[in-house]
Amino acid sequence: MDVRKIRLDDSEKTYSSEARDEYEKDYARLIQSPAFRRLQGKSQVFGAGTGDYYRTRLTHSIEVSQIAREVARRLGKTYPYLSKPEHPGLMLEPEVVECASLAHDLGHPPFGHKGEEVLDRLLRAQYNLPYEGNAQNFRILMFLEKRTGSGSGLDLTAAVLLAINKYPYSLGEPGRLKGVYEMEWEGISRLRDLWGMPPGIATLEAQLMDLCDDIAYSTHDIEDGIRAGKILMSRNFIEDDRLIGHIVQEIVNDQYNMSVGWDRTDIPVMVKQVLEKYLEQWETVYRESGREPSRTRREMKARWVSRFASHVGILDDANTGWKRVTFVKDGKQDLELLRTMEILKKLAWVTLIKDFRVQRLQKRSEIMITRLWKSFIEYETGKLILPPDWIESFEEQKGKWPWERLVADYIAGMTDAYAEKVYSELFASRSGSIYERD
Repeated sequence: MDVRKIRLDDSEKTYSSEARDEYEKDYARLIQSPAFRRLQGKSQVFGAGTGDYYRTRLTHSIEVSQIAREVARRLGKTYPYLSKPEHPGLMLEPEVVECASLAHDLGHPPFGHKGEEVLDRLLRAQYNLPYEGNAQNFRILMFLEKRTGSGSGLDLTAAVLLAINKYPYSLGEPGRLKGVYEMEWEGISRLRDLWGMPPGIATLEAQLMDLCDDIAYSTHDIEDGIRAGKILMSRNFIEDDRLIGHIVQEIVNDQYNMSVGWDRTDIPVMVKQVLEKYLEQWETVYRESGREPSRTRREMKARWVSRFASHVGILDDANTGWKRVTFVKDGKQDLELLRTMEILKKLAWVTLIKDFRVQRLQKRSEIMITRLWKSFIEYETGKLILPPDWIESFEEQKGKWPWERLVADYIAGMTDAYAEKVYSELFASRSGSIYERD
């Protein structure tokens, strides 16, 4: 039995074509799923529909998958042990990390991180339940999505499911902020036990997917920010003490990234150095590109993606007894490059997400999600205005999950535009036909 290719539900492959490899089936199931299509209408940084240039969750996911697939191929040639089936969690198959990358953002609700924040606050305040985007991935993949013959969503292979699981914890554990909801953790935990995965350790494929997500975020979002005029390639902008101070504060506040050696670094000095070098490189590439901003943006993005991706390697992790996918230089973890990537991520964050116009849009989205929630949360009235198939599913499964989780699932599955449409139907003065199709 190939434990990497088993499926939790359709183990006999009754509803699965034998003409394709198992990972090819996973790929097809993902890209043809409604949840994947809806990513085109969900915000990455700028609101979906803001313009035809900026990235959405869909284009971001595709770009992450391309980076991850190519890095996995290179690592497979660099580290011969990856092709040996010594342990199912110590393998790197390009097709698996590609699928995981395509699926890694399915759980994001409309309006980006603000939507996730609002749903989590509403669920916790009233029902002591979490909402978390990574956990919602598994709720979609293992339950909400439907396919013929499957009672567990898309019923992906074990390798792909565990490659998506970058936070291998149950959110039912005290103090966990990221992980998997308890209902889906039962299946994920079963697969991890079958594989013999150490507690709290992600597979190499999940680690690679996660790192490539950061590579894409730290390069592509900056490209979008420059295009939007939020990040200016000028000395007045780059050397602004307020900008540097905001980036430093974001780094200090981010406890998840303290492991890259910030405590041994003069953070303000390094932030200034990285920004100055980025500007100097921009000026050089700008001249080489015939002083065309569009070409310069694309070339800068390509060079930084190449720099990050070419330094991805695998090291033995003495702290865990496992292996770690990270940036490697001279056989050691390249902490300087990791910190550089974090600075670029924070640059995108403070100039794009923290922009007051974006904050206004986020405040508007907070109001919309909160009022949609209040409209649906009372069962007797909510069931009258939710789609019938959702009500039928709840009645069949209500012993397993509460009404408030269904409401969160329904809102989370909306695109930005559909959330606005439903909000308009409920609260705006408008004329229209009841025969408009959702």
